[in-house]
Amino acid sequence: MEMRETLARKVAWISVVSNLVLTLGKIIIGFIGNSDAVFADGIHSAADVFASVIVVLVIKIANKPADKEHPYGHGKAEVIVSEIIGILLFLVAIYVVYEGISGFFHKVETPSFLAMWVALFSFIIKIILYRTSLSVAKQNNSKAIEAIAFDHKADIVASIAAAIGVLISIIGVQFHFPFLVYGDKAASIFVAFLIFKISKEMITEAFDILLERNINTEILQDYISIVSEFQEVKRIDRIRAREHGHYVLVDIRIAIDHSKTIKEGHDLSKAIKKKLMEKNDNIEEVLIHLNPYYSQNH
Repeated sequence: MEMRETLARKVAWISVVSNLVLTLGKIIIGFIGNSDAVFADGIHSAADVFASVIVVLVIKIANKPADKEHPYGHGKAEVIVSEIIGILLFLVAIYVVYEGISGFFHKVETPSFLAMWVALFSFIIKIILYRTSLSVAKQNNSKAIEAIAFDHKADIVASIAAAIGVLISIIGVQFHFPFLVYGDKAASIFVAFLIFKISKEMITEAFDILLERNINTEILQDYISIVSEFQEVKRIDRIRAREHGHYVLVDIRIAIDHSKTIKEGHDLSKAIKKKLMEKNDNIEEVLIHLNPYYSQNH
């Protein structure tokens, strides 16, 4: 758990520093270089800085063990962060759309080549950050780091879209194609759409987890297969599991022969729990309820 927290903090701090540099570069160059798309991408990076700082602050809380007040642990702190970041990105998308559409009703100034190179630089850096963050998120099953990775993913496409938009605008001015002059404005709206799409995915997933939606059917089927391997289990009456941030809680109701003693039932439950947790290292707790099973001849 300590190693998981250290890795998460490291990824978050790398994200904070890199996004801070990119934010300043894109906002300043986007402003002086007359590029709404690059400026909008800079606003998005600013939101990333805020999101990364929140993650740094919440990681320690999410990794705290269960206590008297929070018997199921603190894992949902990461999910709440993911929800906040998703809402933040949604608000950023609305702002960028507003700025992009309003740009069509004002005189357009030619973006500079410098704005395009800044966007391309951001594109390369974001690819590296996205792949690194996603890898760490999967290894540690961290919703908070996954949220950071999704932020980087949105920036990858946003940055290349901004670069293309600037280039199209420059071509439109140089070769006197009036309709291409608005390429930068159109790119900023496209960037907003990408930001909105990512925010929607994050908000929906976090909302489902907070409402304790059952986990993926395929994963649940794997749990059923493991439980069914025990011959003493005559019937699985119910099985459900829910994500609690970076770990999973499982509830099972099984039927065993009615003549089994309490100790035999206890030992069986302990063996099932052990096997489930051995094969799924993200399972934090398994609660098993035993029902009596009577054969048809009884």
